[in-house]
Amino acid sequence: MTVKKRIWLLLDAIKFEHSIFALPFAYIGMVLAARGFPTWEQILWITVAMVGARTLAMAANRIVDARYDALNPRTAGRAIPRGLLTRRDMGFLAAAGLALLFFAAWRLNPLCLQLAPVAVVVLVGYSWTKRFTWLSHAVLGFCDGMAPAGGWIAVTGSIDLPAILLGFAVLFWIGGFDLIYACQDVDFDRQVRLHSVPARFGVPAALWSSSAAHALTVALLAWTGAVLSLAWLYWLGLAIAGLLLVYEHLLVTPDDFSKLPVAFFNINSYVAAVVLVFTIGGVYV
Repeated sequence: MTVKKRIWLLLDAIKFEHSIFALPFAYIGMVLAARGFPTWEQILWITVAMVGARTLAMAANRIVDARYDALNPRTAGRAIPRGLLTRRDMGFLAAAGLALLFFAAWRLNPLCLQLAPVAVVVLVGYSWTKRFTWLSHAVLGFCDGMAPAGGWIAVTGSIDLPAILLGFAVLFWIGGFDLIYACQDVDFDRQVRLHSVPARFGVPAALWSSSAAHALTVALLAWTGAVLSLAWLYWLGLAIAGLLLVYEHLLVTPDDFSKLPVAFFNINSYVAAVVLVFTIGGVYV
């Protein structure tokens, strides 16, 4: 196997393109903390920390879930079940992500470095939560919710109310669309006794819970805008993001998941991009 092919397989295995979900919110926390753009050095190390954290989390997930991935028809085509990559390959990738995260945290400020071990426990521990609790969606949301809080802390060196509000906004956003995503595995989860809201309470309850979670996301982002007295562009962006979330829920019904890929990836990537762009506008206007 060529080096280029192996690199492509590694990036595909950890779904590197899904970084578009959390990374914009790390930048949002950064921009709001600085009330504009921070130093280029801070931008660099925040980006490196995010890449390292996500690489660690996804590589660890592929190792922990390898047995279930092989059994699930939806995930059986992944690199480890097909024998294209090994757990050892993912282990090296996870170690590289861990090193990047700690080095970037060290370069940012002492509080970032102190909190890095806590982040590692959450990022790696998430994959085991599906074994014993249907609250695994919230834990995944917390993993991504650390992104905007981390961006804020990286600039200010402190944990303030806006960082907490942003963290919970992303927690409910990510957890909300993970509830939708988990609906496609409801039969498999019940068969192998993995825990999720759809498997425990049914698909309609999961979709209702997802709608409630996304309503909380909008409310928390509105609270953030009020606390920071952001300009009208921020509120326009929040309105657009809210409409996108409504559209996402119209695409998926308990009886039809054919548009789930659009709802999962496309719509949520638009939400992240819209909130980032309009937040920058709200800061500068």
